[in-house]
Parts: sequence; structure tokens; C-alpha cells
Amino acid sequence: MSKARAKRIKLVLFDVDGVMTDGKIWIFPAPGGGLVEAKGFHAQDGAGISLLRHAGIKTGLITKRQSETVALRARDLKMDYVCQGIHDKRSAFFEILKKEQLAAGDACFVGDDLIDLPVLRVCGLAIAVQNARPEVKQAAHHVTAHSGGDGAVRDAAEYVLKAQGRWVDVFESYIALSGEGGGSREQ
Repeated sequence: MSKARAKRIKLVLFDVDGVMTDGKIWIFPAPGGGLVEAKGFHAQDGAGISLLRHAGIKTGLITKRQSETVALRARDLKMDYVCQGIHDKRSAFFEILKKEQLAAGDACFVGDDLIDLPVLRVCGLAIAVQNARPEVKQAAHHVTAHSGGDGAVRDAAEYVLKAQGRWVDVFESYIALSGEGGGSREQ
């Protein structure tokens, strides 16, 4: 059932804390006052997003927090949508669908916590990361083998591409471009 859902996917959206990261938020005092927020991202997750983009699948993130670190990572990965400071993720999800002229069934959302449930309940393919809250796993069509910040994004990307029968062609093409120096190697 979930593989049939994955075959339709044209857009994959991610939560950030607990999905693209392990959920830890590091806050340090900045020289001259203020605070600096730091997060860690897994290189294989970045490659997964690049593979989706290479396959022509749009990507983005919807997160409640506002962070320049996240904005930098999203720019590095050339993500199509960066929605930060979002309390109503469901509304943001439908705004993106409207811009892309897609149905909810054409979109995947990857989440880990209760705030993600409104989107997970309406999207075409709901994916929970391994360390997601029990209610999120219960609402998901698929659960990744890895935890957030530790390869879960890559798991989700591969799941979609494999279900679509595109995995081998996409990764072979990605490797060929990377080897020639003309491709993208964002990680």
C-alpha cells in the first residue's frame, strides 16, 4: 500500500528538528551579545535530497523554528521550499501544493513529532523517522530504518525512488555527473 502511494510522489517535504537533525538544538552566546543556534546535519541525508532533486522531485522543509543554520543548509541543498517559523504546518503544506499545482496525494511529508500530524494525516505518503513519537509512527505509511539526523532523510528519499523504479537510473546518473565534476555533490 505505501509503495503504491510512493509511486505518485512529485514533492517531498521534511520537518527539520528530529528529522533532518537528531533533534538537539545547540544555543551558544555570540560575541557582542545575542545567541547563535547550531545544528548538525548528516551528509548522507544531504545526498538523499540531491538525489530527489536529480530525479526531478521537488523538495522543501516546513519547520516551527526559525534558524539561519537551516536556511544555509536548505540553500546548499537547493531545496525548493523553505518554510520556517510555521506553527500551522498543514496550511503551509496546502500553500505549497497550490503553488506546484499538485494534489495532496502527490506529496510526501517526513516527520517525527505531534506538530507534524496534521500534515501526515493529509499527505499522499506519510513517513515517520525511526525515533518518532508513537502517535506519529502510528499515522505513518512508512517508518525509516534510521533515526532523524542519522540517515532518515536518505531512507525516505531511497524509499520513494525505489518504489518509483527509478533508484538505479538516478544514482547511476548522479554518480556519472559527480565523477565528471559537472554534477552536484551537495551533502
